[in-house]
Amino acid sequence: MCGICGCGSTTIAGGIVPRDSQSHGHDHHHHDHHHHHESGAVGSAAEDATRRLRVERDILEDNNRAAGANRVWFTERGVLALNLLSAPGSGKTTLLVRTITDLMTAGTAADRPITVIEGDQQTDLDAARIRATGVPAIQINTGKGCHLDAAMVTRAATSLALAQGSVLFIENVGNLVCPAAFDLGETHRVVVVSVTEGEDKPLKYPDMFHSADLMLINKVDLLPHVAFDVERCVALARTVNPSLVALPVSATTGEGLDAWYGWLRAHHPAPRLAHAKPI
Repeated sequence: MCGICGCGSTTIAGGIVPRDSQSHGHDHHHHDHHHHHESGAVGSAAEDATRRLRVERDILEDNNRAAGANRVWFTERGVLALNLLSAPGSGKTTLLVRTITDLMTAGTAADRPITVIEGDQQTDLDAARIRATGVPAIQINTGKGCHLDAAMVTRAATSLALAQGSVLFIENVGNLVCPAAFDLGETHRVVVVSVTEGEDKPLKYPDMFHSADLMLINKVDLLPHVAFDVERCVALARTVNPSLVALPVSATTGEGLDAWYGWLRAHHPAPRLAHAKPI
């Protein structure tokens, strides 16, 4: 859980935001642990576990309150907010650039303007790639942080001039663990896997796939060159989440992208229950 993984400060569009201003609880947890160590107190393993769970519960409860406010804010403005999640190297940014380019070429962006919040630990390389398509993008650098949280999205979204009825893509940090627990207030969660990864990813990271609404299986153009069974991957994902929609796609060749764009056109903002549950 993020409360013990070493998340650090966050930078949004060039400004450093210390964790203690994010109601995230990390600095408090670190101080409590340090003080406990210096005092020489030796608590039992059960006491340490209870303290850790309490801090993690507080973190998630604070996050879920912010996520709920985000969801109301998005819904009132008719914004379709999509949380894009994946492991590193899945081709998520390439898929997003292709999606934006195709939608703009088709004129879809005229009816539903597109904006992007780009999450990464360091650099603004991905945000620069997005901006090159002509759509607004704001970069959130999480430093040592392994995920975006709802408070970060609040600050980024309110700094953007989101048009009524627009589509907001939130590209999360590449990680299949911590992002699953942190609701951002999104309308839907889209998890991207690639055929260059193991098809058993849904079983290894069940929380991520259980909380997703759509799974995009990317890089299917490489299927002749890798040992990846698409049907088995989908079947394993549906043992975790029976209602999960799965679409095979290739950001390189365009295969399957019409189905992905159809999914986007068919979905509109609506309140949904938070996936993240306090521990």
